[in-house]
Amino acid sequence: MVDVSATGGSSRELSPEEEMQIIHSTSMAAEPLTKVGDTFCLISRRWWEKWISYVTQNKTGGTNEGSSSDHHDLGSSNTPKRPSTIDNSDLIYEAASTNSTMGIELHDTLVEHTDYILVPEETWNQLCSWYGGGPKLDRKVISCGQSQTELSVEVYPLRLRLHLMPKGDQCAIRISKKETIGTLHKKACEIFQLNSEQVSIWDYYSHRKHALMNDLDKTLDDANIQMDQDILVEAIDNGGGCRNDVQENGFAKNESTGLIEPSKTNYPVLSANKNLPKNNNSEVSQLQNLSSAIKESEDKTLTQTQTQTQTQTPVSVGVSTRGSSGGLTGLLNFGNTCFMNSAIQCLVHTPEFARYFREDYNQEINWHNPLGMVGELALAFGELLRKLWAPGRTPFAPRQFKAKLARFAPQFSGYNQHDSQELLAFLLDGLHEDLNRVKHKPYIKSRDADGRPDEEVADEYWANHIARNDSIIVDVCQGQYKSTLVCPVCEKISVTFDPFMYLSLPLQSTTTRTMSVTVFSCDGSAVPTTVTVTVPKQGRCRDLIQALSTACALKNNEKVFLVEIRNHLIHRFLEDPLMSLSSIKDDDHLSAYKIPKSMKNTKFLQLIHRRQELETGNARGTTGWKAYGTPLVFPVSCDATITRGDIQLIVHTMLSPMLRTEPVSNSDPDDDSDSKTESESRKLPLKLVDGNNACIDLSVGEERTVRFPSSSMSILLFIDWSPKLLKKYQTHYLEKLPEVYKYGPTKKTRTEPLSLYTCLEAFLREEPLVPEDMWYCPQCKERRQASKKLDLWRLPEVLVIHLKRFSYSRSMKHKLETFVNFPIHDFDLTKYVANKNNSSRQVYELYALTNHYGGMGSGHYTAYIKLIDENRWYNFDDSHISAINEDDVKSNAAYVLFYRRVKTDDNGS
Repeated sequence: MVDVSATGGSSRELSPEEEMQIIHSTSMAAEPLTKVGDTFCLISRRWWEKWISYVTQNKTGGTNEGSSSDHHDLGSSNTPKRPSTIDNSDLIYEAASTNSTMGIELHDTLVEHTDYILVPEETWNQLCSWYGGGPKLDRKVISCGQSQTELSVEVYPLRLRLHLMPKGDQCAIRISKKETIGTLHKKACEIFQLNSEQVSIWDYYSHRKHALMNDLDKTLDDANIQMDQDILVEAIDNGGGCRNDVQENGFAKNESTGLIEPSKTNYPVLSANKNLPKNNNSEVSQLQNLSSAIKESEDKTLTQTQTQTQTQTPVSVGVSTRGSSGGLTGLLNFGNTCFMNSAIQCLVHTPEFARYFREDYNQEINWHNPLGMVGELALAFGELLRKLWAPGRTPFAPRQFKAKLARFAPQFSGYNQHDSQELLAFLLDGLHEDLNRVKHKPYIKSRDADGRPDEEVADEYWANHIARNDSIIVDVCQGQYKSTLVCPVCEKISVTFDPFMYLSLPLQSTTTRTMSVTVFSCDGSAVPTTVTVTVPKQGRCRDLIQALSTACALKNNEKVFLVEIRNHLIHRFLEDPLMSLSSIKDDDHLSAYKIPKSMKNTKFLQLIHRRQELETGNARGTTGWKAYGTPLVFPVSCDATITRGDIQLIVHTMLSPMLRTEPVSNSDPDDDSDSKTESESRKLPLKLVDGNNACIDLSVGEERTVRFPSSSMSILLFIDWSPKLLKKYQTHYLEKLPEVYKYGPTKKTRTEPLSLYTCLEAFLREEPLVPEDMWYCPQCKERRQASKKLDLWRLPEVLVIHLKRFSYSRSMKHKLETFVNFPIHDFDLTKYVANKNNSSRQVYELYALTNHYGGMGSGHYTAYIKLIDENRWYNFDDSHISAINEDDVKSNAAYVLFYRRVKTDDNGS
């Protein structure tokens, strides 16, 4: 037990339940983060689970709402004991506390809810006052996300290595990425005992002076400083000049240079030109010179390698190839990098890219594009591609490329598994910006179609797009589709022609979905029944209501009132007939109530069921009432006079189908006392919540008139189910509310496999916009849930198709293992192109794809790639490459497909 005096009360011991209540009052870890700067603390999950077991030992079966017969015997040996002192030693390195600049160091791979729990600092202080121990591992709440409106706890602040020049001293520090450059400057001066006026700090990424960090108010996050990055601390000598141990091109004099791993290149070191102005133009010029040096050195290296391979035996990868053609080099997996390896191999083996990046593309690099990466991504990708196409088969780890990737796309930093399609999207977009031939983008305002022919409008949109975006990526991968929006109110039609880089196709074999809803009758005519109906997958709420009306044999004078249930309460009324069914997730719970159609000016009584929450193992009895089951709904007229007795009768009527059959009473019918007892027993324990949130007992004063709150259409009415009352009714009808759709084992039937053409047709089908993407109608001057129709208009040379295998709902992530029958040859899209002026056939052939095996957030990626010169398929599984038959290419793991256009003659052959 804990001394309650520690909490400010009188000196007595706290029970486990009281500990739990006090901790809950200080806001548990599940509470939403409040504001930037709040402090949270890490607690070892091992200790936390011991404490949770201790304080919940008297609870009944977790959140189970069924029988309360599963009790813990407090006298048994299995009863959880009070945990010892808080022990966070499993979260930290043993020698961490000895490092004055780094502080206590966490293990690098800790995962929330697996290794540790986050609790507010107030919770930590309270637990520490009871149990002691530690150490305290406190972290701050920071803003994050693109809009900087999301909040998260910065468990791992930036770990930076400071390099002091000219002395050569080094020091590692931890600092929040939301701290300013000025704070970093101050820390560096304190650590190295320097005068702040004689120190400048540089972004020293890859041991190169990337940028002078002189904007002291800028955050490290905004400066794109990454985990484990190097920072150059440059001390100015007494003469006022900078020591030139670090050259103006950014490299230390005793260090090798280059944009790839130094151990794998003979690139020359560029010498500084002290007469160049110290601005961005000089850095760009040096990058250009460096890329030329890379190109020249690479050509020599490749020539030497080709000569050497004629006398050397290549490393075996279990395949035989013709001649000495390259393209069969694997990539090592150095920590969940299979997502990157598979995506890279598909891009590298795209013939148009293989030719382009093995030639001199230096002149096309856009060094000044603010949307690009100063050519660094293009240079790094080009270098990687050349390595993979060089003769020889020795796999290597693309560490330099991943470091570059993490710098420009921090979401891919670290060693967690990521989505290969998201990486492909970033690479294609990033390479386009780095190689955009348009150096100065003109501002062009798109004109409305205004009834002009589609062909004219489409060509205008495409010309405008090319005027701002012109690169090898656009040449190869970008197409154009027609987008038509129709306002559901004024029927205004808006037509635009937009570019696309890839198509994300839904995996739906049909145009329908099944939805389960529990239907309740308000007049006591039937017990609750679960109905499963089939509705259009992209339908609206009116479609679901119509299907339910038919399935439950609705009478002419009845209608269906549809609601969503959460936590045993009505979460929302689904009244809008135009609401998209896509806003109803598979793990939602829906109820429908049959109510009179003719009632006007109504409010709804929401009957909420409560039962006693029992506390076992002591003599304290009940602790209160807890909501359970599914609420019932009954409409009442606001114009009518309603008494407490009327509400008693309404509830009796709603519950009557669930009333258990009782034996006939042997009492004397003329006995007034028996009649009075029966009348009293029929009064239900009902409490009405009035406008002041006070509970009115409806079991007394049945003639009194009830005044309903005027502010809400829903009136809360509680019924408290005592054990005696529960015996009179079959309440299991109220307790089992199924999900809209339950994932799980299903009966296997012989069906046709899902065709890629079917997926494409679903993608192009007209559907309403989701509520989050409402369209602003220029005619209505309001946001509308318009219907949207897509049509293919212009197809690219290389068509990338993403199969949307991953679906997300509020409480779960799900992967679809659907087998898609995709064509390898003769993928004919001619009939799907809306531009009928294009008379040539649109036929494609598969040459690469990525596969994903396993579940969400884990699993493994591979790539299947066809070497076109050999007309042979290979499995690229990280560093291992093996030949496969074309028949083995199709599987339910296929994720991203790469198709090349097939050239046809005038006859379509």
